[in-house]
Amino acid sequence: MRLREYTEELEERLLSPYACRSRFTKGRQKPEEPCTIRTAFQRDRDRIIHSKSFRRLKHKTQVFIIPEGDHYRTRLTHTLEVAQIARTIARALRLNEDLTEAIALGHDLGHTPFGHTGEDALAEVFPGFKHNEQSLRVVDILEGGCGLNLTFEVRDGILNHTGPKTPATLEGQVVKIADRIAYINHDIDDALRGGILTETDLPRDCLTILGFRHRERINTMVLDLIKASWNQPEIKMGPEVQHAMDKLRAFLFERVYTGSEAKREEAKARHVVQYLFQYLVANPDALPPEYRERIEEFGRERVVCDYIAGMTDRYAVAQFERLFIPRGFPAF
Repeated sequence: MRLREYTEELEERLLSPYACRSRFTKGRQKPEEPCTIRTAFQRDRDRIIHSKSFRRLKHKTQVFIIPEGDHYRTRLTHTLEVAQIARTIARALRLNEDLTEAIALGHDLGHTPFGHTGEDALAEVFPGFKHNEQSLRVVDILEGGCGLNLTFEVRDGILNHTGPKTPATLEGQVVKIADRIAYINHDIDDALRGGILTETDLPRDCLTILGFRHRERINTMVLDLIKASWNQPEIKMGPEVQHAMDKLRAFLFERVYTGSEAKREEAKARHVVQYLFQYLVANPDALPPEYRERIEEFGRERVVCDYIAGMTDRYAVAQFERLFIPRGFPAF
């Protein structure tokens, strides 16, 4: 069977001239024999989905720290929404859906417990820490003890899904914007559900352009992006929709992401992360064996940072309780 070759031939015939074709990947850090069935990007997607780092996203904060409600987003549901939006855009623009999906599914693998609060807390004690760089470190080194050995294009998209650099592929550019489309809209939805915002709080001029309902806003952003990017060598929105989206994002930073009721446990979460870091740096024997083995190669602080960044919210709390909360003396 030549199933992989058949798929690669379909890509050659059907995809946009600007799409990234799996046959022409820049390759992996360590050469491997190609799969007989899957393309290189399909293989990367599967490796990410089957990783432990991906499964842990279900218990990591998106905005609400350790949410008790069943319907609030977690880092996993955020990732799935990004992947869905990104694939819709990629299919419409005739880009490589498999590459797009792999980048989207892997983009937040290195995110800390407690969302951006945990990221900021780690950056204070380990200067320079960024979750996108940690995501790349997960797929290059940490997952399974030796990394996932992904292709250059997926690794580039993961690293540059946030920050000033533009991803090397249009598929990576799609994910970068889909990430923003997803979190702006689902964070509004969660903030409304949690009573942090009401419908009347939302900037009306933005809603007039983007839509007054959740699905309308996503639809407007996606359709505008497809229209503005059609047969173009870059991914972009039209100026009117881009301005409205940026203004809505700035509104969320002012009313939800900074100092709102959604962040009431933020100081405690920061405390948990930084106390764990300080304790484990001082007591490396408390690290799991697979982490202790890396200290000589990467240094104690780097390894402790890797360990904490990989924790779920509830695991971080459990470790904090084990190390810092006194236990009752057992009765005899």
